[in-house]
Amino acid sequence: MLAPILLAAVAVLSVLSVALGVNVLRLQRAKRQGGLGKPWILPRVGVEALDPVFRMDELGPTRATEVRYIGRGVLPVLGGTSDYETWILSVLATRATAMFEFGTCTGKTAYLWARNLPPGGRVVTLTLSPESIREYANASGDDRAAVAHALEESRFTRYLYTGTDVADRITQLYGDSKAFDPAPYAAQFDVIFIDGSHAYSYVHSDTEKALRMIRPGGVILWHDYTGPDASPDVYRALNELAPRLDLRHIKGTTLVFHRAAAGHA
Repeated sequence: MLAPILLAAVAVLSVLSVALGVNVLRLQRAKRQGGLGKPWILPRVGVEALDPVFRMDELGPTRATEVRYIGRGVLPVLGGTSDYETWILSVLATRATAMFEFGTCTGKTAYLWARNLPPGGRVVTLTLSPESIREYANASGDDRAAVAHALEESRFTRYLYTGTDVADRITQLYGDSKAFDPAPYAAQFDVIFIDGSHAYSYVHSDTEKALRMIRPGGVILWHDYTGPDASPDVYRALNELAPRLDLRHIKGTTLVFHRAAAGHA
């Protein structure tokens, strides 16, 4: 009589253990996605701090943030921004005239920018091509994983914008961003997105060039501020820049932004 009771009790405990394990995994996933428990150094702000257009009313996001958009949900996409981040970047395009991107990858951001820009707007995007990968200038101390990812994301020869009716709004540049000369683009861009190599030396180099290229009042954004484990070089570089630049981390994203002062970057 006792054996069946014990077996039933063991079965119940097993079910409860599995359910508890599933809930723990869900909580851990939510914690990672929300950035809870991370040693965040930069101040975390709502997206409305980036631009007042993101202010919600009682119905949620307003029609002023309606954009042309391609989501990915949970699908793995090389170098991809999250759906929330993609929406933010797309909305910024509706309020810009000139945008620059370090790191083309699949060309999704460039395409959505070109699709959402007002008439006359333009996009410039820079990447290594498969033929120019040898130009990548690795530096001592750069995270090896970041270097490997940068080279992997430079293998594309066709982009999401290729053959579309907005392709003529996009200028595709090729080459290593450390060798890129920002002088011809000084103070030209409303938005600059730094999402090329996440190696420490590149984050610093791309940032210095972006500061020369941004217009007064324009905004620079960095991708993959994910804490000290996933993208350690981005985390370290941006934390080091914080005493010099007003950097803000947008809640619920891996985006950090800096808005250039009116009159100078």
